Amino acid sequence: MATEAYDLVVIGSGPGGYVAAIRAAQLGMRVACIEKMPTLGGTCLNVGCIPSKALLDSSELYHQAADGLAVHGITTTGVTLDLPAMMARKDKVVKLGSSGLGSLFKKNKIDWVRGAARFAEARRIVVRDGESEQTITGSRILIATGSEPSPLASLPCDGERIISSTEALGLSQVPRRLLVIGGGAIGLELGSVWLRLGAQVTVIEFLDRIVPMMDRQMGGQLQKALQKQGMSFQLQTAATGAVRTADGVKVMLDAQGTASEVEADVVLVAVGRRPHSAGLGAREIGVTFDERGRIVVNERFETSVAGVFAIGDVIPGPMLAHKAEEEGMAVAEMMAGHAGHVSYGTIPNVVYTWPELASVGLSEEDAAQQGVQVAIGSCPFQANARARCLGETTGSVKMLADARSDRIVGVHILGPRASDLIAEAAVAMEFGASAEDIARSVHAHPTLPEALKEAALAVGKRAIHL
Repeated sequence: MATEAYDLVVIGSGPGGYVAAIRAAQLGMRVACIEKMPTLGGTCLNVGCIPSKALLDSSELYHQAADGLAVHGITTTGVTLDLPAMMARKDKVVKLGSSGLGSLFKKNKIDWVRGAARFAEARRIVVRDGESEQTITGSRILIATGSEPSPLASLPCDGERIISSTEALGLSQVPRRLLVIGGGAIGLELGSVWLRLGAQVTVIEFLDRIVPMMDRQMGGQLQKALQKQGMSFQLQTAATGAVRTADGVKVMLDAQGTASEVEADVVLVAVGRRPHSAGLGAREIGVTFDERGRIVVNERFETSVAGVFAIGDVIPGPMLAHKAEEEGMAVAEMMAGHAGHVSYGTIPNVVYTWPELASVGLSEEDAAQQGVQVAIGSCPFQANARARCLGETTGSVKMLADARSDRIVGVHILGPRASDLIAEAAVAMEFGASAEDIARSVHAHPTLPEALKEAALAVGKRAIHL
């Protein structure tokens, strides 16, 4: 059994792990990254963020070609779906990303150790790959093992009729009836893919609202937009059980004491994600976990065991790829004696439906709970010339500024390319900008970002186009 020694051993090659590995290597460390999957990139690249966005873009193009071009004077006939080709394109996008990471690892002289990691002791890791086993040691060990879909006891996944997000990315045919359990980002995004491709989609949500992590008003606007597209919703409803039928699944529902049943060809369970640390042996060496199974770390991302660190979905905070990336940068720089930093108050959150919903900072509900008095400015995309040219006028920009200082404390965008537009708001907040700063910044015309300027003007009750 061979033993290799490193300055840093990273467990997991997802967004947090690979970024930490590359940055540490740039800073002069000898780095190994352990990955049990056959390809680099973790959940995000292989069965999460990237393949889902590839399918979202492809399905949107199909929907536009089939139903959305006539308004532009473009007549299409005989538009057909080649689902295997669409899936092949998605797989190609994933493969290109993974091979790109492999090239970056080679460039930065990072050793990719294939296999499943388990702590033998605090700074010694046993890696098993099939029948082979090796031991590697590191002056520091970084846990970046990410998360996995949360199971639902009443609807255990079978990978065929009752599926998780992983299987939803690779269906061989469009289900006639898709039942989505969970009205969060994952359920809505994957539901949107199959809705556009022809499925009847119904979303079951236990709470009284969808996307509960977002501003309530904007979430309500998103629900209305999705309903117009044909997506159905049953809120304040729990899925209590399921029975396989000859051609699908019968799901039992409970809507605040009222029982009912619904039949579907496929049921997608998308009730969130949970930290993934099973089989790692971290508890056995003394790593402390909280009541939700997350690893407890200090301000330097160090666990209760000296020399063992953790970042990303496996520690508290939003389970977002870009949050993990920032933590990966920060922890590597701290290890090298630099001032690593993560601005948790300016981490954007995006739901990649169409229209997209993006936010950064406080919602109205957050502000009220924290006792922050806010002035609010809004601009509907109907008032934006570029949105009208695109024919994409659903939604709005909502800006919250501290009522006393005018400093921007939150921005919420429902509309076309909200995922891109939110970057301006995040940068503005990072530098402590006021609504007045945005209002006085020149924005090119006609562009979608003008809606942010108009919302900033509206904060001061001097909007021009409203």
